[in-house]
Amino acid sequence: MTEMNENPLDLLPEVLLAASAVLGLLLGSWLPRARQWIVGLLASVACVTGIVAASVAAAQPATTAFGEAFAVDPVTNTSRIVVLGGTLLVLGVSFRPLRRDPREAEFYVLVQLAALGALMMAGAQDLLLLAAAYLLASIPAYTLAGFRKDGPGTEAALKYYVIGALLGVLMLTGITVLYAAGRGTGYPLLGEAFRDAPEALVAAGAIGLLAGVLFKAGGVPAHFWVPDAVQGSSAPVAALLTTLPKVGALAAFFRLGDVVFADSALPWPALVAVLAAASMTLGNLGAFFQQDVKRLLAYSTISQVGYLLMPVAVAGRSDLAQQALLYYLAAYTVTNLGAFAVVCALPGAHTLDDYRGLAKQRPLLAASLVVCLLGLVGTPPTSVFLGKLEVFSAAFDGGYAWLAVLAAANTVASLFYYLRWIVPTVSRTGAQAQTGGGRAARLLAYAAAAVSLGLGLAGGPVLDVLSGPISH
Repeated sequence: MTEMNENPLDLLPEVLLAASAVLGLLLGSWLPRARQWIVGLLASVACVTGIVAASVAAAQPATTAFGEAFAVDPVTNTSRIVVLGGTLLVLGVSFRPLRRDPREAEFYVLVQLAALGALMMAGAQDLLLLAAAYLLASIPAYTLAGFRKDGPGTEAALKYYVIGALLGVLMLTGITVLYAAGRGTGYPLLGEAFRDAPEALVAAGAIGLLAGVLFKAGGVPAHFWVPDAVQGSSAPVAALLTTLPKVGALAAFFRLGDVVFADSALPWPALVAVLAAASMTLGNLGAFFQQDVKRLLAYSTISQVGYLLMPVAVAGRSDLAQQALLYYLAAYTVTNLGAFAVVCALPGAHTLDDYRGLAKQRPLLAASLVVCLLGLVGTPPTSVFLGKLEVFSAAFDGGYAWLAVLAAANTVASLFYYLRWIVPTVSRTGAQAQTGGGRAARLLAYAAAAVSLGLGLAGGPVLDVLSGPISH
């Protein structure tokens, strides 16, 4: 049994991020335009402090806080470190393009609030808290998608908002139905109540709940917003949309499968396995002939959700599921953000051909891009390679060998569209790609590529840390 307490320090990373966002909002009203970068610096300090606090909490036994509504366990702590680290990178690539922007401080505050929503989703162990976290993760992201107030950004924000509002209503409806079936909203209580609850009622509620969680994850069939929202947003916002909300959503997804629906009559594993297969396959098909780099990465992230759903499908059926999911989340986040850091470093390069000659002009930047793209494929010794081995092993161990075989076939197929980007990048003929995104974006691209390789080489010790029990 885990210890229950009401200590606010158990939520220290979340409290720090919320306090920094509120203080940043106040500072942004008083600071002159030339000094609003201070709000971004404050946000970065909050993220670093939160990572330290999450690392300290990771060494403690799993516990719950506030009436068992929030879990503090390996799933939560790993998600904290990944989300806060990803937020740091998003802030880093944003400083240069937002310099002296009239709404610079607002951007940093919105990024923090979106990250806070992802953190709350990851630790939520109550359906009402999950719904509140969904809204907190969504509303700032809608604003960020249209932050530039241009045509593509406005269209991106509108599509993102309309689909999010629709699926959010379905999610709240599902939560209402699940409350009627289980007479409560806490995960442990629902896990016991659903054993004897009417199967049709539980199934209807679960489908509504899935709609909202899949929207935040960007998985099929709630994926339609992803390509347009990512392509229409600025590069830093696109980086955020394709990573941070997914971490919180997939952690919440895993917790629902392991605690709430594990013992119900609902065929939860089979349902998630079908969603995983559809996401990886349709994401790959959509990416095959894309020319816009952000749109290609958008379809790529849909396919990656398919791989990430594999350990979710076998939650409670395989001892490898938890560590496979958490490791893959960390590997995907750093690798995907590394690719977007290169995009941020080349603000004038929008299509694959615009990257032609990059290896000659910026060899380190080209090498970082190649490492990240091959990493997304799952090429050794990158971290995603080890992550895919782990999720394949978890799928086999959980009785879903067919899903692992399909994932392997999709991995091979994905090499095609990543090579379509790599080939012009390493080509020494034709027009040369133009840089101009700032030194910070280039340095962060180098760092992300290095971390992706380092995490792959040091995967054994990291996996051991991620295998602790979750709170119930």
